[in-house]
Amino acid sequence: MSKRKRSDSRQTNQQPSPKSSSKPSLQEHDELWRQRQWVKLFAEVTLKIRQSLQFKEILRTTVTEVQRLLQADRVLIYQVLPNGTGRAISEAVLPEYPQILDLEFPEEVFPTEYQQLYAGGRVRAIADVHATDAGLSDCLVEFINQFDIKAKLIVPILQGLNSHESATQNQLWGLLIAHHCDRPHQWVDFELELMQQLADQISIALAQAQLLEHLEEIVEVRTAELQEVNRSLQQEIIDRMQAEAALRRSEEQLRLITNALPVLIAYVDDRQCYRFNNKAYEDWLGKSPVDIYGSDLQSVWGTDCYQRMQTHVESALLGHIVTYENEITLKDSLPCCVNVTYIPHLDDRKEVKGFFALTSDISDRKAIERMKDEFIAVVSHELRTPLTSLHSALKILATGRLGTLSIDGQQMLEIADDSTERLVRLVNNVLDLQRIESGEVKMEKQVCNVSALMIQAIEAMQPMAQQHEVVLAMKPIDIEILVDSDYIVQALTNLISNAIKFSSPDRTVWLTVESHKNAEVLFQIRDRGQGIPSDKLESIFERFQQVDSSDSRRKGGTGLGLTICRKIIEQHEGRIWAESTLGKGSTFSFTLPRLNA
Repeated sequence: MSKRKRSDSRQTNQQPSPKSSSKPSLQEHDELWRQRQWVKLFAEVTLKIRQSLQFKEILRTTVTEVQRLLQADRVLIYQVLPNGTGRAISEAVLPEYPQILDLEFPEEVFPTEYQQLYAGGRVRAIADVHATDAGLSDCLVEFINQFDIKAKLIVPILQGLNSHESATQNQLWGLLIAHHCDRPHQWVDFELELMQQLADQISIALAQAQLLEHLEEIVEVRTAELQEVNRSLQQEIIDRMQAEAALRRSEEQLRLITNALPVLIAYVDDRQCYRFNNKAYEDWLGKSPVDIYGSDLQSVWGTDCYQRMQTHVESALLGHIVTYENEITLKDSLPCCVNVTYIPHLDDRKEVKGFFALTSDISDRKAIERMKDEFIAVVSHELRTPLTSLHSALKILATGRLGTLSIDGQQMLEIADDSTERLVRLVNNVLDLQRIESGEVKMEKQVCNVSALMIQAIEAMQPMAQQHEVVLAMKPIDIEILVDSDYIVQALTNLISNAIKFSSPDRTVWLTVESHKNAEVLFQIRDRGQGIPSDKLESIFERFQQVDSSDSRRKGGTGLGLTICRKIIEQHEGRIWAESTLGKGSTFSFTLPRLNA
């Protein structure tokens, strides 16, 4: 049974009403019947509350069934509004009496003290509203007279009813009210119990309705969010489809353009797998773009060729632009000399995603170069002996032991001696370069200490530095590398010689070495000379390429020193390059693999 407080024991107008004038046995029989109907009604209403989430339907069923069972003239549900007023929201009334439904009650007919009583669970059973002990205000009596109300039973409907909480912890939501309009009525216990139980069920239905409303709000918000996400996904899908279509069109245009070029063009990802290649691959290697797509470099080129390109590939994947020469085998098994350039592809975070590869056939150029080299080699060999003899004779003449020349004659002799010496250096450089390129020279690599190589190169160039009034400085470092010490010292002295020649007096030339994390040793020769134009930084490593020929001749250059340096470094599986700022100096750098890297 409900935990609500019992109704007022005070009942006004204790005179039996005409409705109770039946014989006692009939009255008892009628009472039992009505109680059975009450149990049936309560079960039906409870079942409907459990089966239905339609709060208005529950309220309508409740007032209709209560009005029928209690034989009341009017049963209504009154909702208390936040501003202190209220209104009837559901009603069952006999046709001869006026309706109260949707009528708003003024605050004065339902004062705050009444609300506080009902919020505490107070039930009021008033047998006669006009009785002196009914406890109703004159304002309320005047208000209810217009609806012919003679007796009323008022049961509070509490919001948030919980059997584990006291009624004072709940909020008054409304009232379940029964009216008798034709005469006063003595309310009996089962009527009070029925109203209390049904008011509790309405509280449960109210909680369900509020939960449903909250769930519906959540569902509505979630649905709106999902719809927005769906719209975003649809838009993303559309954008992606458009981007993919544009990418396909762009790739088709790129393929159309690249297929017309007589060079190999490809894109290789960071796993060394092909993601794009033009038709020239099929013409050269006999493999279609479909066969090559997704394949790794080694499977496309073979183990031997891949070993020659592996170091350069790894360098490109470290973010370096790489250019080198290689020899490949075409589909007809003929060898082909190629020039290869790798350009790294960097993302927004400067991370390498892959590289673009450009490979061109230089077989004809290499054939011409071989013919030229052979010619130069023959001529050099033929010139070397007479030039050496001529240079020796001029040196003897310059000593004066064979006679004294006039001042003009002595100057002419010095010019002839300098020119002959430069020719001897040129011939020697040409022969050295020819021997290196032809493979006649095999690097005799052995474990060397970097510090010892630096000291040897500095000591060899110290006389030239003193002659030009240039200071040589170095920072030794104790690292071991596997190299041909004579050729590495030759490369160092060539680079130091250039730095001295193009430095002003009292300037310093620095030789430094650093160990890098990528298993490389970095050598650098820095000067503060006149600098090199940016468009000449690549070409100066080619044969007979000089920044300023007249100036180089005046300083004794042959145009082959840097070429020889590049060949030596490449034969040691390293890289060489130059950086410079006009008027501020230049830095020549090269790398060599660390020992056991």
